[in-house]
Amino acid sequence: MELFETLKKVTLDSYRIHHLVAIFSLVYVILKIYKLIVKRNEWIRALETFPGPPKHWLFGHVREFKQDGNDMYKVVKWGESYPLAYQMWFGPFVSFLNIHHPDYVKTILATTEPKDDLSYRFLIPWIGDGLLVSEGQKWFRHRRLLTPGFHYDVLKPYVKMMADSAKTMLDKWETHSKSDESFELFEHVSLMTLDSIMKCAFSSNTNCQTVRGGESGTNSYIKAVYELSDLVNVRLRTFPYHSKWIFQLSPHGYKYRKACNVAHSHTEEIIRKRKEALKDEKELGRIQAKRNLDFLDILLCARDEDQQGLSDEAIRAEVDTFMFEGHDTTASGISWTLYSLACNPEHQQICRDEVIGALEGRDTMEWEDLSKIPYTTMCIKESLRLYPPVPGMSRKITKPMTFFDGRTVPEGCLVGTSIFGIHRNATVWENPNAFDPLRFLPKNSAKRSPHAFVPFSAGPRNCIGQNFAMNEMKVVVAQTLKRYQLTEDPMKKPKMIPRLVLRSLNGIHVKIKPVDLEP
Repeated sequence: MELFETLKKVTLDSYRIHHLVAIFSLVYVILKIYKLIVKRNEWIRALETFPGPPKHWLFGHVREFKQDGNDMYKVVKWGESYPLAYQMWFGPFVSFLNIHHPDYVKTILATTEPKDDLSYRFLIPWIGDGLLVSEGQKWFRHRRLLTPGFHYDVLKPYVKMMADSAKTMLDKWETHSKSDESFELFEHVSLMTLDSIMKCAFSSNTNCQTVRGGESGTNSYIKAVYELSDLVNVRLRTFPYHSKWIFQLSPHGYKYRKACNVAHSHTEEIIRKRKEALKDEKELGRIQAKRNLDFLDILLCARDEDQQGLSDEAIRAEVDTFMFEGHDTTASGISWTLYSLACNPEHQQICRDEVIGALEGRDTMEWEDLSKIPYTTMCIKESLRLYPPVPGMSRKITKPMTFFDGRTVPEGCLVGTSIFGIHRNATVWENPNAFDPLRFLPKNSAKRSPHAFVPFSAGPRNCIGQNFAMNEMKVVVAQTLKRYQLTEDPMKKPKMIPRLVLRSLNGIHVKIKPVDLEP
């Protein structure tokens, strides 16, 4: 009987505890929702001078984006109705001021304001708190320590490595050149740029283009990058996934962690091997004696004025960041450029003649050749305008910001810069959807705002690797045109879709023929 009474008392106490926990949980949820509603009303008032397209009360504008290849054009269409800037809502509580005009972009990009704490926060488990997402003194210190890694003396020897990687890819394309069928090139280019970044930045020969699995694009790291890019997009579009815990408990969260592990294993192995090599006194002497260090050398050896280096965590974050940005964005730029030239044979031939003249019988590009192909460079820039590898970016402002027309947004506002929208803005570019490389003749560029063309961002937080990327694009495009004639496949038009970088829903397909077999 006494035991029964004890059990009864314990059961009642347990029930009361669970009851209290349930009450407190409910109160917490209610307060959380109330706080979000208050915040939402604040944003509505803050952005009332910036009208935008009609939105759903719960989904905002998310359902307007069908993920069908037409979403980028919708952003441009809205820009025609709402000049300069407009509101864009992700769910019921998150609002961005989306800007798409050079005079607005100039104001935000002239600052060192941090990236937004929403979409970029979703990248941190993958790439860490590196240059892309860090802010304040940490960003400033890392930027200063890493800048020497992109001096032209460091970039110069990379050209030969880029040329070798491009040749490997073009050799693989021989089989496609003997067929009348088109093939998907983005995966090939991704493997090539990964091969190139491994050689240039990490002095590592992976042979990822030729090892088993490389031919079909099944390299585990690249597959992980594709999956992570998709999952970040899914998380941004799915409002409940903005909660860390809900996302972690979801099937998508499980896939994200699994893909992160693959990406991290890849970069950790690179760092581990280099650290092991540095323990060898001869290897350390060799590296210190080198006139030009690679990116990883600079990360491991960088010291500030207090002789403090980067922590292991910071090194991995920068390696993860540069590994992704140094191969995936460049792969996008190269792939869309080759597609643009396939669609514009007259410009392609002008480029080819220019490249043949610059190479003087050689098959591979060298550092001195980069300045000898101005028309090809203009074609690359025009493709970057039409198909910017990073179609948008966003900041969270830390103080009120007033734009040139007098409109102001308050501290804490999320400001999204639509690079795609700026590059296709009809008030800035005449006939903006046409491929016209002559827009980038010096006399024509001088007439435009420098913020009308920002594929690598601009200002103090511009892309630190933009010269690396442009050099690689010139090398790969030039060597491709020297060897192959490209034509589009009218039955397989690409469907643009933003996935951190600009991709195609159905791939990017071209047909190729050897140049010496042209009629």
